[in-house]
Amino acid sequence: MTYPDNAIEKLGFADIKTLIASKCLSEAGKELVGRIQPQTRFDQIDKFLRQAAEFKDLLENDAPLPVDHLYPIRPLAEKARVVGTFLSEEEFFYVLLSLKTVFAIIRYFNERNGQYPNLEALFEHLPIEKDIVVAIERVIDAKGKVKPNASSTLAEINSGIAKAEQEARKRIDQVFRTAQQNGWTADGNLTVRDGRLCIPILAESKRKIKGWIHDESATGQTAYIEPEEVFHLNNKVRDLEFEKRREIVRILTALTDELRPHVPLLIDYHHLMSKVDFVRAKALFATDIEGNMPELSKDASTSMVNARHPLLLLNFRSTKQTVVPLNVKIDSQDRIIVVSGPNAGGKSVCMKTIGLLQLMVQAGLLIPADPTSRIGIFRQVFADIGDDQSIESDLSTYSAHLSKMKYFSEHADARTLVLIDEFGTGTDPLFGGPIAEAVLEMLHRKGARGVVTTHYSNLKVFASNTDGVENASMLFDNLAMRPLYILQTGKPGSSYAFEIAQKIGLSGDILKAAKQKIGVQQKKVDTLLVDLERDKKEIHDAKIAIGQKEKQLARLKEENETLQTYLEENKKTIISKAREEAREIIRNANKLVENTISGIRESQADKEKTKALRKQLSEGLNRNIGNHEQPEASKRSPQEPVAIQVGDWVKILGTDNEAQVISTAKNNVVLAMGDLRTVQKWNNVVRIDKKHAQTRSRQTHHGKITDDVANFRPEVDVRGMRTEAALYQIEKYLDKAVMMGFPSLKIVHGKGDGILRKFIREYLRKYGEVTRMEDEHADRGGEGITYAYLD
Repeated sequence: MTYPDNAIEKLGFADIKTLIASKCLSEAGKELVGRIQPQTRFDQIDKFLRQAAEFKDLLENDAPLPVDHLYPIRPLAEKARVVGTFLSEEEFFYVLLSLKTVFAIIRYFNERNGQYPNLEALFEHLPIEKDIVVAIERVIDAKGKVKPNASSTLAEINSGIAKAEQEARKRIDQVFRTAQQNGWTADGNLTVRDGRLCIPILAESKRKIKGWIHDESATGQTAYIEPEEVFHLNNKVRDLEFEKRREIVRILTALTDELRPHVPLLIDYHHLMSKVDFVRAKALFATDIEGNMPELSKDASTSMVNARHPLLLLNFRSTKQTVVPLNVKIDSQDRIIVVSGPNAGGKSVCMKTIGLLQLMVQAGLLIPADPTSRIGIFRQVFADIGDDQSIESDLSTYSAHLSKMKYFSEHADARTLVLIDEFGTGTDPLFGGPIAEAVLEMLHRKGARGVVTTHYSNLKVFASNTDGVENASMLFDNLAMRPLYILQTGKPGSSYAFEIAQKIGLSGDILKAAKQKIGVQQKKVDTLLVDLERDKKEIHDAKIAIGQKEKQLARLKEENETLQTYLEENKKTIISKAREEAREIIRNANKLVENTISGIRESQADKEKTKALRKQLSEGLNRNIGNHEQPEASKRSPQEPVAIQVGDWVKILGTDNEAQVISTAKNNVVLAMGDLRTVQKWNNVVRIDKKHAQTRSRQTHHGKITDDVANFRPEVDVRGMRTEAALYQIEKYLDKAVMMGFPSLKIVHGKGDGILRKFIREYLRKYGEVTRMEDEHADRGGEGITYAYLD
């Protein structure tokens, strides 16, 4: 589909695959990422895009998918397929954990039946075969070992071993105490030599105890003797151990035979886990690049809205820079776009963005562009980017370009996307320009689509005079002398050669001499392009300003209509309430007047008494009216709900929770509370002051850090935990220890069979801040405790 073979690498598609592979949890998932290639079938591309989009929605808005254990069980299933072989304890344990993960995934989607239809298709008609899990759990325990009672024979053997060991220990303790009482023993307790429990006896007393000498001390003063009466008991234990091993092999062989009929289903489970890991990695990468699913079209066309180069986006994010979005359209009317403009103005990035996003969509990957973008399907993508000179093939730079042009002109058709960077360069411009124009004319006649970047004026003129070929330029601020990285179609761009040379500081005499050497007509064309660029930028800025004012006017109009609607809806209620309050005021006033008149009569119109009663009447009337006035808050005209936008802070009604708006829909709003996501109705949230929300968040965070520093101890106990839980707990403590500057971290994992210790140490070796590891002193725990020393 692509030509030449390195076109995918030149466009950056191989880097995209590497980043996606880093998100996988399993090797099988990484293998699927390695096989990603652009497709040409519409239904296949559409399915892949929808799966990635659904998984991205799941990651952002739903409960986490249970993907704790993704072990490669296909090799184990293939091993079990061979009659006479058997899986080990560890291998059965991996199968068990993987099956539990598969069943959890299937149950997860069954509980959400219909919510993720394209993801559900991954395991359609795949049953949950619980008999396999039951059979394995009957034999294998939670630590991955054969259960002591996996069979009656094994239980008897284990019982015999325990009794023999107990008897041997009892007998050797008796001998040891007798030797101590007689003063035959050296300093120290019972010790193990060659796997046998021995007594440390002084060299001069070693003939006083019958038994076998297994070792001597370095000085020769102590002999380690296994008493004769214990020797036979230990041999019995060893024989029983051999019997136990044979019985375990028999049990595992029988269990493998029981598993063998389910091998095809196990392989299907393996494929499901691989696909889930694969799609999950694509969705995680889409989240990193803010990817969306565009509208997919069967036509050989593309319309990208606010598109950004994903690799540039990730790189700029680390430096807190922003990527200028690209808006471009290639269809049956404007088939080929000729992009011109200044050096370092973004022409090549523009072309690579179009090519890379086209390949990503046809490979089923979400792209960093608006969902309104419309992407078609091309059968072929041809790219001529960079210098492909070859000493071995005796190809110069220009010869390499011509070889590609030959292939392009012979094989291009109406469903081919052609990307050519710096078209025609590498030879004398007097000849390179016409050859490039002839090739462009051929591609145009064949109906090919594409993007061409150039500095040649004849190609700009060809695009201006040819239907289906469109000029475009990268905007340049000729006052500040800097590129704007904005693509604008409809006119060619100037190279700004003299302006850039002048800014760099090239001598004025040199520039003057150079201007005299170019033709008068070329000078006029270049000057005209510069003037057009300036006028175009002024119009562009004016359009942006007008658009902002139109938005502001529309918002004010909407606010006014909302207020008018509120007043109309509540007009009758307000008038009715006002009339009732007026009646109440009149009734209360009449009572006050009657009481005042009665008081005047009783005082027989005494002057002072009458004056006091009138003052009392005035105050009473004022209070009566004041009590029925609306409070300040209600006297204000009701305000319409403030429009909530992406990025605003809101409070969820009925709770103290504050969150930030990350997206909006017709009736819902999606909120972010730290790493959590929630969906709320519009009427269930109220906008709050952003500064207040941030202040509270900082205060809470500062208090949490202070508490962590005060209470943190560089010691973690993971005994009894599963491996994944233990590593997760260790990672948290390790991060805090590094952050707070502790020199070491003490990890208590116990001895047991040493499996947990092995996994922990393998994990710590991958942790860059861990310089070395060592066991605790033998008297204080020995191999049951690991000290990790931090850089």
